Amino acid sequence: MVGILAKLLMQVRFLAGALALAFLITIAAPAAAQQPSSVNPTASAVQERQLLQELNRIQGRVSIPDRKSDVLEQPAGRDWRQWHQVTLRWIGAIAILGTLALLVVFYLARGQVKLERGFSGRKIVRFSAVERFVHWLTATCFLVLAVSGLNVTFGKALLLPLLGPSAFSTWSELAKYSHNFLSFPFTIGVILIFLMWIGSNIPNRTDVEWVKRGGGIIGKDHPPAGHFNAGQKMIYWIVVLGGGASAVTGYLLLFPFYGTEISGMQLAQIVHSVVAVLFIAAMLGHIYIGTIGMEGAFEAMGEGTVDVNWAKEHHPLWLEDELTRTKETQAQAAARPAE
Repeated sequence: MVGILAKLLMQVRFLAGALALAFLITIAAPAAAQQPSSVNPTASAVQERQLLQELNRIQGRVSIPDRKSDVLEQPAGRDWRQWHQVTLRWIGAIAILGTLALLVVFYLARGQVKLERGFSGRKIVRFSAVERFVHWLTATCFLVLAVSGLNVTFGKALLLPLLGPSAFSTWSELAKYSHNFLSFPFTIGVILIFLMWIGSNIPNRTDVEWVKRGGGIIGKDHPPAGHFNAGQKMIYWIVVLGGGASAVTGYLLLFPFYGTEISGMQLAQIVHSVVAVLFIAAMLGHIYIGTIGMEGAFEAMGEGTVDVNWAKEHHPLWLEDELTRTKETQAQAAARPAE
């Protein structure tokens, strides 16, 4: 009896083992079918080129509303970094330092544009108090924006070794806030300049003749000009268009992701920086002419008046219109009966 039970137990164990082995083979077969019989190290799945091509699609999944946060790596950022740290510095250095060098050479060769007849002592109003306020508001904001903006591009390379980390951090923080907040009055100033002087800055045939004759800067000729000559009109449109482009792209950066994605912000930064350095270079020429480049020019915006001889040499058409308007006003006042 015991021998029969032992044989039966052995048969049950054998049957259970066979079933277990069959089960393991069954579940292992699909997994084995998914594995290659051999690995080819040169296959496209492991080639470096294919892996690099996948970089522009490296992103994950997020559950928060901001879908932009699912991007883990943005390869275009490397091109932007190269632009910001290398290319922009070269463009800025060539534009700004090149303009300064040309102005120095021009001043040494030409000198200051003097009044041929000297000062007469008689003054005429050139700009009103409102016009001068808007000009200096915009100019002051521009100077702060230019210095603080250049700090972003050149500060780390030029100022950090001189100031040290602590002082440079304090300066950069101050520059950042001044750049951000003064952008608003600067934009208002550009808009007001556009509205105030648009009527006097439409190009005409007089401007063509002024350019042909060197504008009184090259040589000793003094071609006629109205309220603004061709050079001043050029500065006007640089301020309006350049200031407008700087404002629009600057606000896209100041308020990120409200109007564009990351690629749009990178493009806005490129446009903003290029326009800014060219804007600065152009304003250096404007500052030169308005200060040491031309005798009697600074008084126009400094005091609001200019000498009559200065007006005769540089803006005779405007002076004629002003004198005619003054005579008409005096004649109308004299024609009124006394009360």
